[in-house]
Amino acid sequence: MKRIEQELDTLESITQILGDNLELHQVFQRAMTLLSEKLGIQRAALVLLDRSTDQLETFAAVGLTSEEQSRGRYAIGEGVTGQVLATGQPALIPDISKHPDFLNRTGSRPTDDNTPISFICHPIVDANDRVGTISIDLPFQSEDHLASIDRILRIIAGLFSQTTRIHHLIQLEKDSWATETEQLKNNLRSKYRFDNIIGSSPAMLDVFSTIAQVASSRATILLLGETGCGKELIAKAIHYNSPRRDKPMIRINCGALSPQLLESELFGHIKGAFTGAVRDKIGRFEAADGGTIFLDEVGTLDSQLQVKLLRVLQEREFERVGDHHTVKVDVRVIAATNLDLEEEVRKGNFREDLYYRLNVVTINLPPLRSRRDDIPRLIDHFLDMYNKENRRELSRLSRDVLNTMLRYPWPGNVRELENAIERAVVLSTTEEFTLELLPLQIRMFAQQLRGDNTPESIEALAAKLAELGIKQFHVYEGEVYDLVVHEVERQLIREALSYNDGTKTRTADFLGINRNTLNKKVKDLDIAT
Repeated sequence: MKRIEQELDTLESITQILGDNLELHQVFQRAMTLLSEKLGIQRAALVLLDRSTDQLETFAAVGLTSEEQSRGRYAIGEGVTGQVLATGQPALIPDISKHPDFLNRTGSRPTDDNTPISFICHPIVDANDRVGTISIDLPFQSEDHLASIDRILRIIAGLFSQTTRIHHLIQLEKDSWATETEQLKNNLRSKYRFDNIIGSSPAMLDVFSTIAQVASSRATILLLGETGCGKELIAKAIHYNSPRRDKPMIRINCGALSPQLLESELFGHIKGAFTGAVRDKIGRFEAADGGTIFLDEVGTLDSQLQVKLLRVLQEREFERVGDHHTVKVDVRVIAATNLDLEEEVRKGNFREDLYYRLNVVTINLPPLRSRRDDIPRLIDHFLDMYNKENRRELSRLSRDVLNTMLRYPWPGNVRELENAIERAVVLSTTEEFTLELLPLQIRMFAQQLRGDNTPESIEALAAKLAELGIKQFHVYEGEVYDLVVHEVERQLIREALSYNDGTKTRTADFLGINRNTLNKKVKDLDIAT
């Protein structure tokens, strides 16, 4: 009766171990250690079948050194362990020294000890599929004692079949995830290789030369350039061609959030730091530890955040909002702005010491109008991308269209060009790329190129604008382009503000522009808010 109670107690404890953890190696170690303590076993091994090689390999063991465990490999049908897997029949050997098929492959059993060592091995069966074996060594005591241990091990083998199946499914998921992650990393590295960035103009070649030199360093980089000229693309190219490529690259737009929210986003906060802080949250700097953080529109930071950023750049440490514990990080900072930071320093809007900390390596990105030689390749690239995305075949550019696009000033730079191509592809019905597929301001520019400011064309323009809901206005010769663009922008921003109940942050997101850009447009175009 006492032995039965001990067996039940042991099985109950092992069942609890199996339910506590899904990591097969840890489960086996804990279960066999328990058996060793309660039943006096000397060694235990979990041997699993590797389907790729059809070999049995010791996955986990108790009482074996790592070297002995590495030697525990068997072919199916080889030795006692291989036979148990091949036949599905358990093996109970009172004395291994008298069994001809026992190999002692691991070399863990002493050969000069006269004490008989018993060996019990059971197959692990998942449905009708034999996936491995579980075996134990223990000093021989009696046939009854051996039969008792055999019963326990048979039950444990049945319990382990479910755990092994779960382990197998988890491992498949991990392998799939690891393969997918590596594939995504390789795709990103390939996508952001320097030679995959379109640009052969002298200005862009200078940019490529600089980023190739600085990518392998940990120097802070400041990217300067107009909106839409590709600052984020260059930042990603630097990251994915650096030693930090396997670590995260975290991006944040400093102009898109209020100072209070931005501080929490950058540095994180602890529970209760402010109203709504219901749990601890790590910031972007912590998330980017070991990698790169890209601070877009860094020129819009308020003075308090400039102080905290300066400390991170100098000391590589900060505190979360509401916390006094210091967090250390290893982060490379790439900052970007379309503002003249030297002018902002002179005006007192930007700290001089922070400017010099950011200005370790400065890269000036040229606007698209300064690299017109790249426009045809960019057009081809965006046509390929959006044709594939929208299942179109727009490709045949007329000489008039190409000439217009080469001479247009592109105030929105590459982003404006991309949007124009996407619009053309979406609206196309044939392969022919005509001027009618381009946005209104580009078509008006084409009219100016042709000198088509006749009363008839102006009258047609007024009619077109009337369709858009724009009020009548007086047009003077040579003013068509500026007038059209400003009037279209004014009407568009008014409609967007009305649609978003006058909320500028939502309106900026709706229009796909920065909030500071929206504020400037509202002021320049004299829009009432």
